Amino acid sequence: MKLNYTTALAAGILSAGIAAPALAQEVLKLPNMSYRTGPFAATGTPHMNGQLDYMTMLNERDGGIGGVRIVFEECETGYNTEKGVECYEKLKSEGALVTQPWSTGITLQVLPRTNVDEIPMFAPGYGFSAMQDGRTFKWAFNPPTSYWDGASMIMQGISDGNLDSLNGKKIAFLHLDHPYGKEPLPLFETLAETHGFQFLPIPVGLTEMQNQSAQWLQIRRERPDFVIMWGWGAMNAGAITEAVKTRYPMEQFVSVWWGAHEPDLKLVGEGAKGYRAISWNFVDSESKLMQDVKTHVIDAGKSQLNQGAGEFDTTAYQRGILMSVILAEAVEAAQEEAGTPMITQEQLRKGLESVNIDEARLAELGAEEMMAPFAMSCSNHTGHASAWMIEWDGEKFVKVSDLLTADRAVIDPMVEKASADYAAANQPWQMNDDCAE
Repeated sequence: MKLNYTTALAAGILSAGIAAPALAQEVLKLPNMSYRTGPFAATGTPHMNGQLDYMTMLNERDGGIGGVRIVFEECETGYNTEKGVECYEKLKSEGALVTQPWSTGITLQVLPRTNVDEIPMFAPGYGFSAMQDGRTFKWAFNPPTSYWDGASMIMQGISDGNLDSLNGKKIAFLHLDHPYGKEPLPLFETLAETHGFQFLPIPVGLTEMQNQSAQWLQIRRERPDFVIMWGWGAMNAGAITEAVKTRYPMEQFVSVWWGAHEPDLKLVGEGAKGYRAISWNFVDSESKLMQDVKTHVIDAGKSQLNQGAGEFDTTAYQRGILMSVILAEAVEAAQEEAGTPMITQEQLRKGLESVNIDEARLAELGAEEMMAPFAMSCSNHTGHASAWMIEWDGEKFVKVSDLLTADRAVIDPMVEKASADYAAANQPWQMNDDCAE
């Protein structure tokens, strides 16, 4: 029997920093898999803090969502896939409305379970890119944009919109040797074959993240025209440090959004000037959204964020805020459609398909220019938001492009094939035949 809410005594509610109500009451259980420990904690923690603080802010400012308080319990995985599966089973047994895997490896392990258990999976900006296909992946969502979208936008950014100009050039792909790092490989390989550039994958093992001398020796030897980084945690700081030390031209060094992490760049400061990343969010600490979080959570002493380290002003922390914005919008949409604040997993799934964060809604949220508008639907579980190319100016990231948009003509046929292959390999597989789009 699926649980659509949890009734609990105050002493029994563990909400990772969100105060429990004084009396027993109905709550919305929206747990998160976190990794505040391990080699990825430095980048994982600010994202977790941002996600948690937005939900705390809704509790403090609005009394929750639809008048029902949120329990945003965390289950620590250390970015370990086995622990992630254990967290999934634990949270499922407790009646979670949603699962948030927070790792592409965990996502791939949990994905078939969610299709059987009928629990929405919310993987904002990560996971299996083919999850955009809502007809095949009825319960999985990866808004506002996917890794294949991100790779496409990076290629447009480094080619000034003309990928044929990369013909004959060499592009190194420095990536974590993990499902996350391997996820964009099919798209890069397709683009290399189509546009005639040489694609050189350079994997970084989990034990090599802080000592990448072998990888950067290969980069010095190969002399690529661009290095694209798909790293996380300690790997990013190690790569940026090595790039500066080996004097690789920073304007030729570009990362996916996880590499837009100010603490890593501040380690080398001016030395990293010119380094770029594609990013679907942009920092605006003076926005109404962020000031509401500051007033109701930070200043009230209800946050775990590291104020002394300036975490509030980082891309990672504010990206975490926006991740929870998207989930909260889905909950609200589900409540409106269901006509009740106490929604089921199925109703939340439909709420996710109804998310429409347009310019007007961004203005209402106080988040103009912090992210691009996007909308999801029955068949589109990603939304395909545009993103900016941002650049390190020696002290902070600045926007250096207009919004870039992924090439759907290349990506969508790849998604169609990947989705069909996945469903065929995981029979019996539940499809969503209600999608008429």
